[in-house]
Amino acid sequence: MHELSLAKLIAYSIPMSQNSDQFTKPLKSVLEHTLSYLASLDQSRVGAAADIPTLRARIDKPLPDQGSAPEQVIADLVRNVEDGIMGSPGGRFYGWVIGGSLPAALAADWLTSAWDQNAGHSACSPAAAVVEEVAGKWLKEILGLPAEASFALVTGCQMAHTTCLAAARQSVLGKHGWDVGQQGLFGAPPIRIISSELRHETFERALRLLGFGLANVTYLPTDDKGCLPADTLKQALERNSALPTIVLLQAGDVNSGAYDNFATLVPIAKQHHAWVHIDGAFGLWAAATPNYRHLTKDVETADSWATDGHKWLNVPYDCGYAFVRDSEAHRAAMTASASYLPPDQNTIRNQMDWTPEWSRRARGFATYAALRQLGRKGVAELVDRCCRQAAALVKEIGNLPGAEVVSLAIINQGLVRFLDMKPGASEPDHDRRTDQVIARIVSDGEAFFGGTTWRGKRAMRISVSSWQTTEEDVERVVKAADKALKD
Repeated sequence: MHELSLAKLIAYSIPMSQNSDQFTKPLKSVLEHTLSYLASLDQSRVGAAADIPTLRARIDKPLPDQGSAPEQVIADLVRNVEDGIMGSPGGRFYGWVIGGSLPAALAADWLTSAWDQNAGHSACSPAAAVVEEVAGKWLKEILGLPAEASFALVTGCQMAHTTCLAAARQSVLGKHGWDVGQQGLFGAPPIRIISSELRHETFERALRLLGFGLANVTYLPTDDKGCLPADTLKQALERNSALPTIVLLQAGDVNSGAYDNFATLVPIAKQHHAWVHIDGAFGLWAAATPNYRHLTKDVETADSWATDGHKWLNVPYDCGYAFVRDSEAHRAAMTASASYLPPDQNTIRNQMDWTPEWSRRARGFATYAALRQLGRKGVAELVDRCCRQAAALVKEIGNLPGAEVVSLAIINQGLVRFLDMKPGASEPDHDRRTDQVIARIVSDGEAFFGGTTWRGKRAMRISVSSWQTTEEDVERVVKAADKALKD
């Protein structure tokens, strides 16, 4: 009698939101909408149809005093944002380096939300910790990185750079007798940063976040292929050679896909005791296939590497990977502890020792699932296919009347521009024409491209990263570009 009353009391005290029946209607609704959305990607326009004022008018309502049923909230949300959602998971989105979501990765990401694990410490979720251990090991194998390197799963390449550079800062200052974790940066030996002129803005942002200061960066000119010449790097290193130094090298420039020559440049940097960091946001994945592995030759001799999962591995946003050869410097830069956490028994990897986040999403599940779905051969085939499709798009669009190839696709990135055909047209005229044609293609909805400026010229960037892109998509998009040029 007492037990029954207690059970009733406990049941009545549980909030209704914790009752599994409360999840049924909204989750069924989400499943139906998701399957409909994914099935429609091949027929739908790629760019968003609704503009910002329209979306604001639908969404920006006064916060109600009374709540709504979960299924109604979902129905309203889907209706209000529907034509403001980009078709980036599909096969005709080439505007930025954005992959889709593999079926296993998407399903695992749903489970990640349902399981709702805090993957900051193994005590919060032993399964999340072990899955992340295995995913990190597999990633190093596929990317050809040292087995002893430490790693971190973070939100994207921005935080991967930040994590790696924090470890670099710990190491290079430590070698000059300065413990940055204890002493901070005030009064520390100045650190010089050497980069090519083609660095990505996320690298600069990481430098600012970590207090390096952009005034301490030396930007070196690249050759006509977008690569850093060996003599240029050597001369820069020989100036102020006693300073702690970090060198950034590129594994796949965001516009041209160019790679620095690691076999030549890394030894030069090492001779001057510099830490070498590799920006491989998408280009590091070339190591996964024999057809492009030569581009990453000797990349494993560097000190740290940053790449993304939500680009070429096609896991849902947000997911990036940081790898560091000096695991002691990596851990020293990131680790934290609290009295309420179990003592470290050195039997399992605690994620918060390696990432800048304390509480964090268990993004290892989606990475693990993607790698299981593809396997080693599947990753290689995905990279090969995207490179082949990018090359075809660059060549075929570039051959259209009024178009011109600016940069052939080394991997999955290439550039074309569109010419103003009137007599005596100037470079600014060609720039305007390029932006006009891009806008027409996007407005038509058949494909999505973005513009960029490369070596002083406006160009349309072609970036193929999705597992869903097909040869038929390539044909459709070339026709869409041809139509935009004729309009």
